[in-house]
Amino acid sequence: MIKNRCVLFISLILLSCSGKKEKPKENAVQSYQVLTLVPKQVTVYNDFPASIQGENVVEIKPMVSGYLQDIYVPEGASVMKGQLLFRIKNPQYEQDIITAKGAIKIAEANVNTARMNVEKAKPLVEQEIVSKYQLSSALYALQSQQAALSQAKATLANAQTNQGYTYIRSPQNGTIGLIPYKIGALVSSTATDPLTTLSNTTNVYAYFSLNEKQLLGFMNTVKGSTTLEKLNNMPLVTLVLADGTVYPEKGRLETASGGINSSTGTATFKAIFNNKLGLIQNGASATIRIPVNMDNALLAPQTAIYQLQDKSFVYQVMGGNKVMSTAVMTTPTDDGNFVVIKSGVKAGDKLVLNGLNISDSTVIKQMPAKADSIYSTMKTNSN
Repeated sequence: MIKNRCVLFISLILLSCSGKKEKPKENAVQSYQVLTLVPKQVTVYNDFPASIQGENVVEIKPMVSGYLQDIYVPEGASVMKGQLLFRIKNPQYEQDIITAKGAIKIAEANVNTARMNVEKAKPLVEQEIVSKYQLSSALYALQSQQAALSQAKATLANAQTNQGYTYIRSPQNGTIGLIPYKIGALVSSTATDPLTTLSNTTNVYAYFSLNEKQLLGFMNTVKGSTTLEKLNNMPLVTLVLADGTVYPEKGRLETASGGINSSTGTATFKAIFNNKLGLIQNGASATIRIPVNMDNALLAPQTAIYQLQDKSFVYQVMGGNKVMSTAVMTTPTDDGNFVVIKSGVKAGDKLVLNGLNISDSTVIKQMPAKADSIYSTMKTNSN
């Protein structure tokens, strides 16, 4: 009996002990990777939409009026300088040539007659049968007829020139554009639409614009005292085609306008590219990518940045290992994995990486990130 009571007592003690609740542990301080900002040398890229034009784009218009008789080249054809493109039919110019040739024959006959009169008067004057006056008169008549012959020849040359204008030849090497006229259409030099356009795309110009703020930023970041010096100090630029491919040839920048357009508030620049591959067509759209070298840039991974209402923020480690959100202004690098922080923090400040769920004033345990390892990833991606 006593033994049973002891067993029961011990069981109750064990049951009461097992029913006790353990006290909850205090929240442990979480560890986060922390990057100390150090100035780095980096190249970032600014993209601007651009329109492409050939080095020399010529409108082909007729010098004379008439009917389009022949078209010797198709649209999009590559032509050489001097190659025949069109022929215009105008019977008036053919008739003018016939008339001018007839006038020359008449003038030649008149010259011959006047010359005969001079030759006839000379011996008579020497024999004093007729006066010198008649010889002088004959000489003047000869000069008059010779002048008339010269005028007739000039008229023929003019008529032949006009007829030559009915044959339209290429003024340069290039590519034929659209031909809005068909054979038999009436064309003239006063028509609004040209017969076609001829584009020389051996070199092409990519035109783009900078607003006033962008222009000031360009002036402040590039070395040189004048715009020309700054452009000469600029590295070569890249052309991104409409399909996203990067054109293999690099280009150089030049000015296209003398200043800021008051109506648009922009300044126009152009980049020149060699088009020996023939990939770029006149009138195409593209993107100009301009590199900007920064000597003391504060680089941070995209994982250290979060967005809130179109603003960028970082978690900055303050005194006592407390975290505070800080607004920053950033520019992405070309690989999209990093940003250049322009304002909000400074060199030596510490940023939390992958800290999206941290609240302000949270105390953390710092785990220093290996900066060399992080930035080497950026270099690999940029290449």
